[in-house]
Amino acid sequence: MKVVLFCGGLGMRLREDEESLPKPLVKIGNMPILRHVMKYYAHFGHREFILCLGYKAELIKQHFLNHNELIVNDFVLSNGGRDVELLDHDDTNDWKITFVDTGLYSNIAQRLKAVRRHVAGDEMFLANYSDGLCDLPLREMIRFAQKQDTIATFLCVKPNLSYHFISTNGNGTVSDITDIQGSYIRINGGFYIFKQGIFDYMKDGEELLPVPFQRLAKNNQLSAYHYDGFWASMDTFKDKQLLEEMHTRDHAPWEVWKNIQAAPLNA
Repeated sequence: MKVVLFCGGLGMRLREDEESLPKPLVKIGNMPILRHVMKYYAHFGHREFILCLGYKAELIKQHFLNHNELIVNDFVLSNGGRDVELLDHDDTNDWKITFVDTGLYSNIAQRLKAVRRHVAGDEMFLANYSDGLCDLPLREMIRFAQKQDTIATFLCVKPNLSYHFISTNGNGTVSDITDIQGSYIRINGGFYIFKQGIFDYMKDGEELLPVPFQRLAKNNQLSAYHYDGFWASMDTFKDKQLLEEMHTRDHAPWEVWKNIQAAPLNA
């Protein structure tokens, strides 16, 4: 399946970290979060990507045009620097990436409609916001979507927030404090599986959420795949720091391609 990646946002809440970079190029370790997301999908056999570009699209294009495997992989240098032997490879030689300028201020639905022709031949395709990381067994979610046979399926996760719900009595005294992660609240995790019918539910100018999804739900064409494993989004500078720390400690659950016991799954 093709993978549509929304890469056009301004990433305003991350500005204190990387003023000059578009959000998809903000790094975790030595690799932009966009590549983390792409390597996740590639691990499961989905290696044809469509990038919906917007803010500083030229920088994202330059990243891929100028990518050097030596920067992110181990290698041996010999013969006075004339010979270089890579010890690891990106395994990106079989990736196919389509770069599409979908507008600077377009919303997600508009970006999706702008690449419609690039997924026209696919009964189903995948999509992602490009700022969420997960160790989701993708094959299982795809099987769920196929069984549900609805137009849209999205990942439903617990929020990675440190907030608490406060319940009060009529006189203003607190009766209960509940950690949001221990509640029944779930949110959209930003991993999508769409059928072609999704385009029939989007009207000009509308954002993907909530109105088109409300129409889908009303017609029983929207499914939610519940997952309680690792999920985190990089919305703020603090989120970036936490993900960076996990990567540095070699405890990054989303890096499924590093799990030698989990062979790539061509789902």
